Amino acid sequence: MIRRTLLVLLTALLGALLAPATATADPGPARILDVRPIGGRQLEVVVHSAAMDRPITLWVSNAGEGAPVLYLLNAVDGGEDGGPWTRRTDVAEFYADKPITVVVPMGGRASYYTDWQADDPVLGRNRWSTFLGDELPPLLQQRFGAADRMAVAGVSMSATSALNLAIEHPGRFRAVGAFSGCPRTSDPAARAMVYAQLGVFGANATNMWGGPADPAWPAHDPTVNADRLRGTALYVSAGNGLPGPHDSLADPDRALVGGIMESVINGCTGPFLARLAELGIPAGTDLRTGTHAWPYWQDDLRNSWPVIAAAVGA
Repeated sequence: MIRRTLLVLLTALLGALLAPATATADPGPARILDVRPIGGRQLEVVVHSAAMDRPITLWVSNAGEGAPVLYLLNAVDGGEDGGPWTRRTDVAEFYADKPITVVVPMGGRASYYTDWQADDPVLGRNRWSTFLGDELPPLLQQRFGAADRMAVAGVSMSATSALNLAIEHPGRFRAVGAFSGCPRTSDPAARAMVYAQLGVFGANATNMWGGPADPAWPAHDPTVNADRLRGTALYVSAGNGLPGPHDSLADPDRALVGGIMESVINGCTGPFLARLAELGIPAGTDLRTGTHAWPYWQDDLRNSWPVIAAAVGA
């Protein structure tokens, strides 16, 4: 019986070794799949990301050939739960007469718009840094004649992402807007906040940057890597968590939750700005009274525009 079992196992093993390898489908290069006009200079553009092997939908305000590009990244829900820039602000109207092409990725919830070390059982494959920094820019240049002068701005979670994209892709982004984000990831408190944010969506941050001792955490900490932002135009905003001009007693829950959140953000932002100052790196700032809420980030669109426009030549 033992001899027969060994013979069966040996036959199966030889068969597996000698069988031809199963070919995996080649996803092909990154490419634009569809462009649909949705009014004025607005477009819905669908791009295949080879790195993530899936289609990514973009909202684009196309300023025409030769215009620089601004990425606007959504908050932690990736704009997938009804909260993208295009619904929460007047982004379409504000940029309608600006000489810059604006691109809003409609997706990326809880991804930090970064490249993950491992596929996540809930979120799947995330290679957002590769997509935004390497795959997408040449496609925008080829299809729309966009210039290679680029900026990136993000809000809340993606404010950290915007800073990290500039750090990871030197020379790609001339300006960064970081609106109400925590530019720290590697200390225990900041790391716990990252885990909590992703956990709300069922995702595991260990799949993103590894365990607590993994060097990927400090590698994605803008405060630790602030020196690599030298030469990049910066606009950084944060509230102190107290009710401000856009807060109302009629919505006490938003003021409470948003106030607590923004006070945490304020605690992250101070050391980041102090580090920039220590390094002699200038930054435009808006340190205001207010909570973690979209009306303040709509203000940031306007307040950051002179910094971004000057940097990209818009």
